[in-house]
This record gives sequence, structure tokens and C-alpha cells, in this order.
Amino acid sequence: MITSPRLRKVVLTTHVTTSVGWLGAVAAYIALDVAAVTSQDVETVRGAYLAMEVTAWYVIVPLALASVLVGVVNSLGTPWGLFRHHWVLAKLLLTLFATTILLVETQTISSLAETAASGADPRELPGSLFHSIGGLVVLLVITSLSVFKPRGLTRYGWRKQQEQRRQQHEQPPLPLP
Repeated sequence: MITSPRLRKVVLTTHVTTSVGWLGAVAAYIALDVAAVTSQDVETVRGAYLAMEVTAWYVIVPLALASVLVGVVNSLGTPWGLFRHHWVLAKLLLTLFATTILLVETQTISSLAETAASGADPRELPGSLFHSIGGLVVLLVITSLSVFKPRGLTRYGWRKQQEQRRQQHEQPPLPLP
């Protein structure tokens, strides 16, 4: 567990920043995706697909990976732990799921950008709105779990809690001054 309050705040701030940044970058990506699939202007559509690729590879992917890494470090430095509470475990699994889908989807995004850059008419390309909006929904669920922190210990968390209670009962009381 991270013992320094200052370090704990730095890690938490980094986690919140990378997570919120990921959420915001996905919102910006959706705007580009909507422009790509709705515009009738060839250059606007081409530019949107090219910007989608840059946004995915240079903003969204790094923020997603940083959010996973810093989130794990953050959870290990708090009393909630990584495997003690259902909401933390759900956040971890959803974040890993979203990151995996993102990494798979970047191949499609690059393919769309390559086709758009080739000189072919990009207005017939399908876009990636389904994945974009799905990713945003998953990130909003993760954010909600962070804010509401629903109660409920995992089996591991319950065992750890019981061990801590036993240790507290076994310690002799401190003498009064």
C-alpha cells in the first residue's frame, strides 16, 4: 500500500487525469466519426478518417494503457485493493475489456484511414460509430462505478477483512497515559 499521502494524491490525480482524458478523447473521436459517416464533402470525410486514426493511435490508446496501469497502481495503494471489492474488480475487467477492443479496433481504424488516403471516395466507408459509442458507454459505466462505489466484498475481500478483524482482537489494548 502507498503510505505517503502526497504520493497517493499524485497517483490518484494521474489516474483521474488519464481516465477523464480517455473519456474526452473518445467523445472527440465520436465527433470525427459522425462527420466521416454523415458529410457529403469528400475532403471532410477523408480528413475525418485521417484524424480518427491519429486520435486513436496517439491519444486514445496511450490514455487507455496509462489508465489501466495507473489504475492498478492506484488500487494497490488504497484500502479498496484490486480484488477486495466488486466495484473495483468490475472497473478493472471493464477497463481491460475496453482496452482490448480498442486495440483490436485500431486495425480497422487504420484500414479506414488508409482507404480514405488512397484517393478512393471515402464517403462509402462504414465508419466505426458502433464501437465508438459502445466504448463511450463502457467508460461512462466505469466512471459511475468510481463515483458511486457500490458496496460488496469479493470472497477474497471478505477473507482479508476477517483476518484484519482477528488481528485487531488479538492485539492487547494500549495502556492509557
